[in-house]
Amino acid sequence: MHLLYIADPLCSWCYGFGPELAKLAARHPGVRIDLLMGGLRPYNREPMSEAFRTMLLEHWNHVAQASGLPFSRTAIDRPGFVYDTEPACRAVVAARTIDASRALAFMKAVQAAFYRDGRDATDDAVLAEIAAENGYGHRAFAAAIESGPMREATRDDFARSQTMGVGGFPTVAVMSGAQLYLVTSGYATDDVLEYRIGEIERRIAPTTARGA
Repeated sequence: MHLLYIADPLCSWCYGFGPELAKLAARHPGVRIDLLMGGLRPYNREPMSEAFRTMLLEHWNHVAQASGLPFSRTAIDRPGFVYDTEPACRAVVAARTIDASRALAFMKAVQAAFYRDGRDATDDAVLAEIAAENGYGHRAFAAAIESGPMREATRDDFARSQTMGVGGFPTVAVMSGAQLYLVTSGYATDDVLEYRIGEIERRIAPTTARGA
């Protein structure tokens, strides 16, 4: 099974979706999950307003109720906090470039650091610390995340996501050759994912057989 997971580390529903995707992966040990960064709120430069903070906390409450995961508001309560999701996306792109096999685990670590622990995952230095805590070399990662090529690669991810018409996160698709088959656009439980993937596999099986 080959899945494409389009996400943003600082998307609360992606954080809530993590355990569901993990349950699915546990039932399919050979599954390959490729990450594509969608960019929920990249390049934002405006400090968070109280109205936006209130709206965001309402979303977080919904995610907490659906997923049972903990949330801390420490990060967004910092004076002048700017909710720019591009640095966290760029950090995942850097992790993927350095060692793709650990990129999903790194993204989950970024999510836990931000949502559970209240660390500022919009800060390149904090993101490099998280990478070092998860097996990446601190100096190499810090250099990579701040590099021009990594910034360009992140923009490429955002552009690809937009070209594919992705309008929300998390989005998961089955990859079969050059074809993509949508599994979910938005939060879904592992049993729903399993059912939809089964439907897709049954639908594409005759095509795969003819091409064999």
